[in-house]
Amino acid sequence: MKAIPKPGAMPGGAIYEPKWDGFRIIIATEDHGASIWSRQGSDLTRYFPDLIAAAEDQIPPGCIVDGEAVIWTGGRLDFNALQRRMVTSKAAMEGVARELPASFAAFDVLAVAGHDTRRIPLRDRRTLLEELTGGWSPPLNLSPATTDPVLAATWFEEMPVTGIEGLVIKGGAQSYEGGVRQWLKVKHRDQIDAVCAAVIGRRDRPSAVVIGLPINGRLWIAGRSSPLSAPNAKALAAHLHIPRENHPWPEVITPGILDRFTKDKDPIRLTRVEPIVVEVSADVAWSGHSFRHPVRYLRVRPELDPGAVELPHHLKRG
Repeated sequence: MKAIPKPGAMPGGAIYEPKWDGFRIIIATEDHGASIWSRQGSDLTRYFPDLIAAAEDQIPPGCIVDGEAVIWTGGRLDFNALQRRMVTSKAAMEGVARELPASFAAFDVLAVAGHDTRRIPLRDRRTLLEELTGGWSPPLNLSPATTDPVLAATWFEEMPVTGIEGLVIKGGAQSYEGGVRQWLKVKHRDQIDAVCAAVIGRRDRPSAVVIGLPINGRLWIAGRSSPLSAPNAKALAAHLHIPRENHPWPEVITPGILDRFTKDKDPIRLTRVEPIVVEVSADVAWSGHSFRHPVRYLRVRPELDPGAVELPHHLKRG
């Protein structure tokens, strides 16, 4: 969605919450201890020993809490650090957890004292969650929520500097429906100048733009656009030319360079072009040297010098 929905857009009135850039997890506590699970039912317990210890200390048995695991680095959410945990051995996990401790932001409760709460309206589940979390201390936290659209709009504008992706909008009368898309999401997007040094498809009929940004003295492939509309493809093609020598990118790349989560193994052939500046719209999900989601192509900027493009300040790390 592009606009923040009004309060009446959701059943029972809209409840606005931050959209965290982390791992969606469920913490379950029983008499013998706590466990952590992904939305797909994968056991993630061993990857979060710090959250397990806190849950066993602060959450009574018989509770199931839904929320987001995040890691903060320098006052900003660090998705790369979360991914690092997924490839860390059991022996090394304790050290990694000390170096980059995780936090948990709770936004729903599915069971309390062994009683299933999923059929209770969200506004009442929120009351239960606030009671449950009243005595919590970090790394366990209650995720903020508001019914005030003005405050939500302020969050939307101010929170992205910390890596918050936008807003999630839920209905106060909604029950909890696992696996069903019942929430609305509005992502914060920034318009930036980037360098188009290649396209997918033919030079005279590009299907997507491949963008680059200057990092550590070289032009890194920073992502690709979503499919171009016919008018945008035609307008862009008029500015695409055969590249001169010493092009910064290879003709063939692995699919993971453009989409780190793809399961596709086939190499991607780039149609290299003489670098030009394009304006794109991108969300705040940035990892390493690239955007995790496709950017939106807006327009070509032939009047600008590709060599003058800079890495946006909010993408820089320390």
